Amino acid sequence: MKSITTKDGTEIFYKDWGAGQPVVFHHGWPLSSDDWDAQMLFFAQNGYRVVAHDRRGHGRSTQTTSGNDMDTYAADVAALVDHLDLRDAIHVGHSTGGGEAARYVARHGAGRVAKLVLIGAVPPLLLKTPANPGGTPREVFDGLRTQLAANRAAFYWDFPVPFYGFNRTGTPLSEAVRQNWWRQAMNGGAKAQYDCIEAFSATDFSGDLERIDVPTLVMHGDDDQIVPIADSAMLSSKLLKNATLKVYKGFPHGMCTTHADVVNPDLLKFFRA
Repeated sequence: MKSITTKDGTEIFYKDWGAGQPVVFHHGWPLSSDDWDAQMLFFAQNGYRVVAHDRRGHGRSTQTTSGNDMDTYAADVAALVDHLDLRDAIHVGHSTGGGEAARYVARHGAGRVAKLVLIGAVPPLLLKTPANPGGTPREVFDGLRTQLAANRAAFYWDFPVPFYGFNRTGTPLSEAVRQNWWRQAMNGGAKAQYDCIEAFSATDFSGDLERIDVPTLVMHGDDDQIVPIADSAMLSSKLLKNATLKVYKGFPHGMCTTHADVVNPDLLKFFRA
């Protein structure tokens, strides 16, 4: 197992496959780098070096009790990128990983980043505030924390259903996909995952997006039940200086798994453009 140790002693697990232009994948909450299997295999076979890490407190990384915030997440990525000396890299973030990727690119990516992709991503801000009236009320995120603390296993068993759109007519439930989601989620630390809810919901990435000038592809399903498109992709694409917005009709939040046959070729086209 490959890992680096950060300044605060946290071990960050990572995968590093292949050779070529590096593509760095940032996973969503409460999962791990395993959530990118369909993309990492595809791009390794198409001439790219693919790198993905388990965020602190998630997957095989240290189950941290502190540092579970976007600034630290981005700093951890910077430490990994520096360790591997990645240059001309493409960063791809899904959901919470989209926030992490945006903050990394804005604050640490100068001279190292070629492109950015945000998929079903949380920026610019999920939480409803006076300045963001279209956001999701805090009570919703409080409910996630309550369910996690009360019975994490049961909560994580139910959550993949809307995540992948299995509750939609005509979309059969895949037990394999559900169990793989549950496996990844339960492998992480409860405290870190609890704290991460605040990080992905209440962090304002507007300033980060405004600072990013590399070509950015914003991809989002219009049936995303976890990160509503109207208050995420539609706003992020306007704040970014060099953005292309691509909306997928009927796609769920977990579109990289359910529709990898569509997502992967679209990513490849953007990478090669």
